Amino acid sequence: MAKTVFTAGSAREFLTGERCFVRELINTPGIADFSLADVRVEPGVTTELHVLSVREWYFITQGSGLVEIDGKPRIAVSPGDTVEIPAGVSQRISNNGTLDLVFQCICLPRFTPECYQSLPPDKC
Repeated sequence: MAKTVFTAGSAREFLTGERCFVRELINTPGIADFSLADVRVEPGVTTELHVLSVREWYFITQGSGLVEIDGKPRIAVSPGDTVEIPAGVSQRISNNGTLDLVFQCICLPRFTPECYQSLPPDKC
């Protein structure tokens, strides 16, 4: 029988080349429909400009920031905000506050390293 309960505390946070910390809560080939991660961006940090081949949703739980999607003007985000990021568009997020910017990230379908493509900073 497939595992039906996953323990979030078993995942460890790691620093990515994107300049943010990630703790994958659900990301397994057995659940191909989605993945779920906690993401943390330190004050003053802007994540790497990139594009994903999967759709993403950010749910902001702490801090404040500015999200940039598809080269459009940056939008302020704070706790309680939900951000939709379509597949195939450029994106990055900046922490403009004094606390860590923390959000949950849902990818549809699930995130794999092959989904990620770095972009030059001036692309947007």
